[in-house]
Amino acid sequence: MSTVTINGRAESLPDDQDALLVDVIRDRNLTGTKLVCGSGVCGACTVLLDGEPVVSCLLPASAAAGKTVTTIEGLAGAELHPIQRAFMAHDALQCGFCTPGFVVEAAAFHDKWRAARSTAVPTREEIAAALSGHLCRCGAYEGIYRAVADACAGRFDGADPVAPRIEARDKVTGLARYTVDIHHDGQLEGVILRSAVAHARISGLDLAPARAIASVAAVVSLLADDQVVRFVGAPIAAVAAKDRHVALKAIAAITFDCEALPAVIGLDAARREDAPVVFEKKDRKRAHNLAEGGGGPASWNGNLRGPSAVFSQSGKRAKGWLAEAKAGGNPLLVEQTFRVPTQQHACLEPHAAVARFDGEQLTVHMSTQAVHDMMEKIAKRYNLPRDKVRVIADHVGGGFGSKGSLGMETIAAIELARAAKAPVRVAFDREEELSVTGYRPAAELQISLLPSPDGSLQALSLTAHADTGTGVNSLIAGLARLIYPAQAKDLIDFDVLSNLPPGAPFRGPGGPPMAFALEQAIDEAALRMNIDPIVLRQRWDHDPNRQRLYDWAAGLEVWRNRKPASSQNGRYRRGVGMATGYWLYLWGHGSSVELAIKGGRIVASCAVQDIGTGTRSVIANTVARAFDLEPQDIDVRIGQSNLPQGPGSGGSRVTASIVPPTLLAIEKLKTQVQRSAVRLPLPGSNAPWRDLIAASPDLVVSAKRQADGKPLPGVRPALREAGFMGLVFGWVFRILNHIEVGAGVPSSVQVIEVEVDTWLGKVRVLNAHTGLAIGRLAAPALARSQAAGALIQGIGYALYEAREVDPVTGHVLTAGMEDYRIPGIADMPRLDVHFDEAGFDHVPGGSVGIGEVATVPTSPAIANAICNATGIRLTEMPFRPDRLVAALKRRTAA
Repeated sequence: MSTVTINGRAESLPDDQDALLVDVIRDRNLTGTKLVCGSGVCGACTVLLDGEPVVSCLLPASAAAGKTVTTIEGLAGAELHPIQRAFMAHDALQCGFCTPGFVVEAAAFHDKWRAARSTAVPTREEIAAALSGHLCRCGAYEGIYRAVADACAGRFDGADPVAPRIEARDKVTGLARYTVDIHHDGQLEGVILRSAVAHARISGLDLAPARAIASVAAVVSLLADDQVVRFVGAPIAAVAAKDRHVALKAIAAITFDCEALPAVIGLDAARREDAPVVFEKKDRKRAHNLAEGGGGPASWNGNLRGPSAVFSQSGKRAKGWLAEAKAGGNPLLVEQTFRVPTQQHACLEPHAAVARFDGEQLTVHMSTQAVHDMMEKIAKRYNLPRDKVRVIADHVGGGFGSKGSLGMETIAAIELARAAKAPVRVAFDREEELSVTGYRPAAELQISLLPSPDGSLQALSLTAHADTGTGVNSLIAGLARLIYPAQAKDLIDFDVLSNLPPGAPFRGPGGPPMAFALEQAIDEAALRMNIDPIVLRQRWDHDPNRQRLYDWAAGLEVWRNRKPASSQNGRYRRGVGMATGYWLYLWGHGSSVELAIKGGRIVASCAVQDIGTGTRSVIANTVARAFDLEPQDIDVRIGQSNLPQGPGSGGSRVTASIVPPTLLAIEKLKTQVQRSAVRLPLPGSNAPWRDLIAASPDLVVSAKRQADGKPLPGVRPALREAGFMGLVFGWVFRILNHIEVGAGVPSSVQVIEVEVDTWLGKVRVLNAHTGLAIGRLAAPALARSQAAGALIQGIGYALYEAREVDPVTGHVLTAGMEDYRIPGIADMPRLDVHFDEAGFDHVPGGSVGIGEVATVPTSPAIANAICNATGIRLTEMPFRPDRLVAALKRRTAA
């Protein structure tokens, strides 16, 4: 039998010639090596083979015979590798799922570089070339650049650094355990049988052939009670077997009759008068909800659900003014139709769940954004007491909005575990992840904007048709209510349903497509009015937070020195564009935090999860500052539903939900510690908290999220709109978990410089300046990482990302990471982040969310920069080379 040496230990290799090295490694409980794409594209499975980096998902295990393999767990000896230290210090990670692969490859680059170049600093181009085979969906590239450069320069040859992220060490050493890494004794593998057609009625489902296969423990039906599937990939049945190979064989043995029904695919086809109807009137309640909460009432007309105009303001008046301006040929009237693509979440850790019954107790490990909410939903669905359901998510490998609901991976795992009476894991493969787990819907946006004779904004009309598949409750146009006050606004939203999987919330749901249309229309108005685009926004936008950001942006050298398109020629042209974004300030009313002293150490507990945003560090920093301790001194316990109720990671509400109750709990704990102290500090002196805590008996206090204070006068002008938005938002969405809409608007302003290759149509983002007004920073280094990650996802939205679907069959064609292009490290521009920490003093702790607001203005800022470079306004994303070249040719011909 052949053997391989893994991390210094001889291991036998399987006789199966199809076995891959990644499976051999992971079967040895070395779970730091991650299986993501299965096609050698993402680099998450990278290991060293005789010292050279290889992707283990493509390498046959037999090819490693007689060789030495080093995984992330074996990279460090008695001390961490300098690359590991540098990644920790520079926060060169977020969710951490891709981190082991990056670290292994970067360590190999570092060792070769140091041997040849000593402590010379590699350029960004050299680092990007070395790590080009790796992807990070969180967009941690800026930190990675800095970490690799500093490690190669010898700055991390010494002691281990103090990391700004509490769990950084576990993530850079491969010790962090994600749902896909969980393995119980006797655990089975679950696989789902999915529909291969877009619309059909299923009958005669025969599960017996699958049950008859050896090593199959359970087979269950997943069909809805109407037996109808409405998109390719809709679940039909599920199998649990000893391994995935047997489970796939079993689902192939299942038989059924399939009566094909008329299907319609995509936005344009679904709007035709003769289009087949996806949901008859009696079936409309079966439509999936793609919003973060519930949905309000709306009329239906075939496949169109809408219009939803609840956010309009004097809509009829706006229509009348715009019609008059068009009839009169008003040159200041801006009218345009924009189209945005379907953007996939593309989480590197797939949707996954491991379910286990121990008597009446159900434990579910989930890759989820809402451990407490999922516990409640599971308990309700299966009629179980809440204390009999426990949801665990120690680490989550990305979510971005797609993991906030009770998904089929969890339902199938629970059903199979109950039937098999054994633990069952269901983990989606990459095709499932890129087809049936949700997406940011594509949309068509028609906008009209009319300045008044006195230079103010008179009327705005925005109508959005969202390509929602079998889902409803999109909101795009309505989000234009809270920015650029106009005398009248006509804001209309439609869901356009077709036989495609349903969409899902995605980082600022509706915000980026809304901004793509609105911010380009504002820029076009500035051109026609011959006014600086920032000055026009300052005139039309009264929000005090954004006014300060406009002042910052106007002072940037890159903005002051920008050149108009008319002054440029030659193949390469540079342009500078800017755009504005906002998001709602949300917080969870029921969120609670418990602080305890146990054995002389502070323990902070909350049923919240960390999906890479840094929740552990936010809690630890808040507690540590109050007690003059280091964040590493605080034992933070999260990710389990049996802890005090915490918020879901959606709507950028976590920090604003957990910091205020943490501050209340701190005051309670201080009081209790001082009461129990044998000797109190002298009056007027600072309590020596470290000594007092070490000597304290065990104590427990808790606090619930309190209401905000009274906003400052400068915030109040925006509150009339925000108050209206909050009332309507609550009604329209029936927001779950007692979410409140707070006073004030988190805001962002971005200034982006691009280079346009006018021959090949390629756009490269060179520099990006991001200004954010999100209150005080609870974890500054992590806030910067969030800003950078949001920007890189916005670049992907603008330049690369688009789901492609077969318009006849409904099959998703971009079902692998070699087909669905997300930004790589070389796509990361040089980034300047400016934080304005004022404006939210009425919030206890002064902090609000960053994750969503930071990505809203990126795509229109890039579009405006392209227009500044070329004079061409691109109306459809992504900005593919063929589209830009065609537009340049049309302009030349004209």
